[in-house]
Amino acid sequence: MPGVSGTDRGILYPARLPRFTRVPAPPEVGELVRWFWVPQWDVAAGRTSRQHLVAFPACNLVVESGDGGFVGFAGPTTRRSHRDLTGTGWAVGAQLRPAAVPVFTDGPAALRDRYVRLELPGLLGAVLAAAAAGPADALPQRTAAAFAGWLAAHVGEPSAEARTANAMAEVIDTDPAVVRLEDVALRLAVSTRTLQRLAHRYVGLPPAAMIRRRRLQEAAERVRTDPSADLARIAAELGYADHGHLTRDFRAVLGMVPSEYRRGGGAG
Repeated sequence: MPGVSGTDRGILYPARLPRFTRVPAPPEVGELVRWFWVPQWDVAAGRTSRQHLVAFPACNLVVESGDGGFVGFAGPTTRRSHRDLTGTGWAVGAQLRPAAVPVFTDGPAALRDRYVRLELPGLLGAVLAAAAAGPADALPQRTAAAFAGWLAAHVGEPSAEARTANAMAEVIDTDPAVVRLEDVALRLAVSTRTLQRLAHRYVGLPPAAMIRRRRLQEAAERVRTDPSADLARIAAELGYADHGHLTRDFRAVLGMVPSEYRRGGGAG
């Protein structure tokens, strides 16, 4: 059935989705992965389903079923992105916590808005085998479990610094009172310079951009789901200086203003 299982934050047009499931990361990889996301699609011949995202400020490790199967690494994004789905297929992605990123790249900033293939045959084989081991309805749980098992076996214990990077990302993403870099520094009792260094090494985006992304995701969700909500009130509640500031952020990342998105946000 079309739609999202779990939160649809970051997905710009949920009504257009095929099946999409977010699977919580099990405890053994809780410091490495925030969740696994699994789209499954069966698009009619000759048609394309375009999926638009304003992604979380994070890197993703992905196993895809196409081309016989491959592993991809998606760097952090700076703008709205999309994926065109055709035919029948699936993918399983791990939204990586910052602590896991250096295992797969020394420079996430160099991978902004890029998607590159990685040679990880063990991961690929484990996930493909899990996908083929049972019915499609349970594919998200099977593939996520296989993915988690491979990560647990191949990625070591995070360092103290990596755990601080995780804490930085968690504070930014979950505390609505955080609207400035100084707010994060105060929560974690570190300097703003330390946060900038951690974000560069473990995320690939400046911490200020991470804060803006969370606010923009929340703004987009409110604009889409509450047609009567006043845009000035949304801007104020999310810490924007004014309605114009929200509009500029929308245009810069989504390529449209809030009112335009509102008109099409619920489209099927």
